[in-house]
Amino acid sequence: MSRIRVGTAGWAVPRTVRDRFPEAASGLQRYAGRFDAAEINSTFYRSHRPSTYARWAQEVPEAFRFAVKAPRTLTHERRLAQPEELLDAFLGEARLLGTRLGPVLVQLPPSLAFDPPVAAAFFRALRERFDGLVACEPRHGSWFEPDADALLADLRVARVAADPMRHPLAGTPGGWPELAYWRLHGSPRMYYSAYEEAWLAELADRLRASPAAEVWCVFDNTTSGAAAADALRLRELLAA
Repeated sequence: MSRIRVGTAGWAVPRTVRDRFPEAASGLQRYAGRFDAAEINSTFYRSHRPSTYARWAQEVPEAFRFAVKAPRTLTHERRLAQPEELLDAFLGEARLLGTRLGPVLVQLPPSLAFDPPVAAAFFRALRERFDGLVACEPRHGSWFEPDADALLADLRVARVAADPMRHPLAGTPGGWPELAYWRLHGSPRMYYSAYEEAWLAELADRLRASPAAEVWCVFDNTTSGAAAADALRLRELLAA
């Protein structure tokens, strides 16, 4: 499992599974006692103090990694246009995680169609500033066409495999093949529904079979508290 990271969006530990985590001084430390990855989704909404990033980095083991979600100002308000200044500010903060910084996650609004010049300019600007892992979760059908996939692959951007699927290809990783990134929002009810045992077992097989050098699987069905239980069960299936 060394190349497969499993975690949740955020690091909440619901009461229903709290006894399966070690006692710790903080919620993040408790979470990091069982998982080696987490998404920081709050960066989508706001900036954080340098001391906050430093504290997060100090509270997790050396092998732990955070995926950091790009701000909605970049993706939903500017819609990838004129990103340079905002990228500088965002990446300047994210780098305060030091060696605990994992992928940058770029989630696009459902209404944002693939525009080759705009997409290329954005991801080139990102690549000029960041040489680490990048994952993009598009939600408009035009991003699943061959031209879009080729552009992402050329710029070393993995296309997220998401559930529920908005497109027939949305459940399969695409783009750059060295990173495979699953984001599972819960279905049939997004952010609420837990996943059934058979579904998780099939997912474990898919993760193991992935040819990517690094595989991430993040559960985002956090509103009901299902994410942590699903992630724990997936880890058990992967280890079996």
